[in-house]
Amino acid sequence: MSIVISAPLLASLPPEPPARFTVGQYHTMLDAGVFAEDEAFELLEGWLFHKMAKKATHRVSTRAMRKKLEKLLPTGWDVDSQEPITTLDSEPEPDVSVVRAGVLDSKKRHPKPKEVGLVVEISQETLARDRGIKKRIYARARIPIYWIVNLVDTQIEVYTDPTGPAKRPNYRHDQIYKPGDSIPLVFDGKEIAKIDVNDILP
Repeated sequence: MSIVISAPLLASLPPEPPARFTVGQYHTMLDAGVFAEDEAFELLEGWLFHKMAKKATHRVSTRAMRKKLEKLLPTGWDVDSQEPITTLDSEPEPDVSVVRAGVLDSKKRHPKPKEVGLVVEISQETLARDRGIKKRIYARARIPIYWIVNLVDTQIEVYTDPTGPAKRPNYRHDQIYKPGDSIPLVFDGKEIAKIDVNDILP
C-alpha cells in the first residue's frame, strides 16, 4: 500500500513522519510491481508524489526545450526527457535534463547528480512543487543549474550556484527571463549558446 503526500499537507507533517521510503525501498517496490500500470509517482525526499496530468501547452514547451537543447549541446552531453535522476533520498523525473554522454546507455542505474548539467521543469499545476521541494532536492544534490519554465507567469526562472547539503538547501542566485529575453546556456562554467524565451514558451 502506497502513501501519497500532497504538497499542502507536507507543510503540516510532524518533524518525524511515521512512514517514508528510501530510494532502495522505492526501487524494490517498482521491481515488485507494487504500483498499477496507470499510476505514476515520483519519490521526493522519501515521499511518493503523484505525477500531475499534463496539458497540451506543457507538452509543447517540453518538446521545444528538448529540440532546442539537442541542436545546441556540445559534444559530451545528451538530452533526456521525463526520466529519473537518483539522489540520496529522491528520484525526481524532470521534464528535461542534460546529462554526461554515455550515462543514458546504462541498464543498471539512472543518472546521478554529478552527471547532470541542467534540469528543467515545465511548470503549470506543479509550480509550487517545482519552486519548493523540487528546487530543494536539486540544490541539495548540487545540480548546477535548474530552470523552471513557468507557464503560469509566462517566464523562465533560472537558478544557479546550489548550496549542496544544508539546513535549507537552495540556489544562491536566481534570475527571471521574460518573452524577448535570451538565456545563456552554460555547461562546465562556459556559455555555449543562448536560448530565446519565445522559442520555449507556448
